[in-house]
Amino acid sequence: MSCLAGLTLVWQGTTLDRMWALNPAAYRKFAPLGGMAGPLFLLLSATMAVASVGWFKRRFWGWILAVCIISTQVVGDLINLVRGDFVRGSAGFMIAAALLFYLLRPTVRTVFHSGSVDSTKR
Repeated sequence: MSCLAGLTLVWQGTTLDRMWALNPAAYRKFAPLGGMAGPLFLLLSATMAVASVGWFKRRFWGWILAVCIISTQVVGDLINLVRGDFVRGSAGFMIAAALLFYLLRPTVRTVFHSGSVDSTKR
């Protein structure tokens, strides 16, 4: 979705712009910043793609990148809570915190240190 959002913000006026009907408030905020926000969304998309490659190959750098991404999400959701968006902020925080808790478990970290699923079997 971040790639699609980035593309539609960089190249505005295409048929892909119809996807913003799902979230018109976000489009009103991002459209004026298209030249700046679009490339940032594309960078986010590339970062997610790199993280997924590292994750599925069980590389330690993939684990670190995933922890950084989810940690950023936790902070963003806390900011939403402070700004008064209680429903979205609390739901997002609970989900991201649960994912971060899972990622930081020693057994998960060990899999990425060794690069093998078999390292967790005893």
